[in-house]
Amino acid sequence: MSKTSPTPASHLRNSSRSADLYDRACAVLPGGNTRTTVYTPPHPIYASHGQGCRIWDVEGVARIDFLNNYTALIHGHAHPAITAAATQQIARGACFSMPTESEIALAELLCNRVASIEQIRFTNSGSEAVMMAIKAARAFTGRFKIAKAEGAYHGSYDHMEVSEDAGPGAWGEPEPLSLPYSKGTAPSILDEVVVFPLNDLALTETIIRRHAAELAAIIIDPLAPRIGLIPARQDWLSLVRGLCDELAIVLISDEIISFRTAYGGAQQSFGFRADLTTLGKIIGGGFPVGALGGRSDIMAVFDPTQGKPAVPHGGTFNANPVTMVAGRVAMDLMTERAYERLERLGDRLAEGIEAVFRESGIDGQVTGRGSIRRIHLTTRKLHDYRSAYPGPKEKARMAKIYDGLLSRGVLMAPGGMIALSTAMSDAEINHFINALREVVSG
Repeated sequence: MSKTSPTPASHLRNSSRSADLYDRACAVLPGGNTRTTVYTPPHPIYASHGQGCRIWDVEGVARIDFLNNYTALIHGHAHPAITAAATQQIARGACFSMPTESEIALAELLCNRVASIEQIRFTNSGSEAVMMAIKAARAFTGRFKIAKAEGAYHGSYDHMEVSEDAGPGAWGEPEPLSLPYSKGTAPSILDEVVVFPLNDLALTETIIRRHAAELAAIIIDPLAPRIGLIPARQDWLSLVRGLCDELAIVLISDEIISFRTAYGGAQQSFGFRADLTTLGKIIGGGFPVGALGGRSDIMAVFDPTQGKPAVPHGGTFNANPVTMVAGRVAMDLMTERAYERLERLGDRLAEGIEAVFRESGIDGQVTGRGSIRRIHLTTRKLHDYRSAYPGPKEKARMAKIYDGLLSRGVLMAPGGMIALSTAMSDAEINHFINALREVVSG
């Protein structure tokens, strides 16, 4: 078994190109940053270019990209068919104050793939898609409260940030509390968000029934990254679906990330049906995108044909043709066989990582499904946000693994999340496993 060679951490030198770029950035961007998730101390590594499953930094170091812009690039970088489609469209015009056929084509594809989506609308980000789904649910039901799982991330929208990263000292017992994520969150926002624990049937039902008369929607992600990619239990999903049916609450499935788990999305993978679904990331072919779709009677709140709709929805770049044509090609390439191949690679990677942990006597496990996985440096049973919450020692060990993999040509998320692409093969999986073996035995 060949060993991988550590790459010197040239980006961390004071004289490195990344350090110079960060100094420039700090003069014009707060903290030198316009996207919190890509900051790593003492400064981020700046990308130069990508091709296939590899990304090059400005120092000229190539790494296998096991993060893929936080799950958005399911075909890796610069896929020739996607690049060609986008380039051809740019030559014809990047955006217009008129609709184009391209949005119809992508809408048709997505409606055909997801059984619960009868009609769909496009946005420019997943956060916007969630925001509009919530507005639709409120308009449709005449209610105003929203319920979400503790720890779940659903984008940068005030209501959806509630109780996103509460630490042990702030946990309510036994029921989760509605806590702010961003400083300055209005108390009224906290009053409008109900929080329940993932996979806890009894407590979830108690909380939902208590607020039922005021609840417009329950939003779930059956494979939520911030909850450690712990799969939602089938009986818990059935409970939530049943409560929504009984109590006339709109069920929103946030599949902006988990859509990459199956040809028909997370609802196909997990076996449930939502009233509204939010999408993003992989459906844009590497360009900014979001979408919300679902039952036609709920989506009718956006219909402008009879005058001002119940929920007006504009957006200068909504359904821009560059994103639409790139997204259509990207999704056409994601055949059922492509999903099956990615799932096989994901299973092999997870098995290999756990084998390395066993061989090395290290506490660890892998959660997730298909092409998206998460490393946890613990052997305790993981079932919800609190059980997956890493303590200080786990965080420190993860930081060492992240740095060690980075120096051996592997890029993943600092917290342990991994997203595969169709540009990968068994060779890249082997590289990751061998690199991890070196890191934990070093």
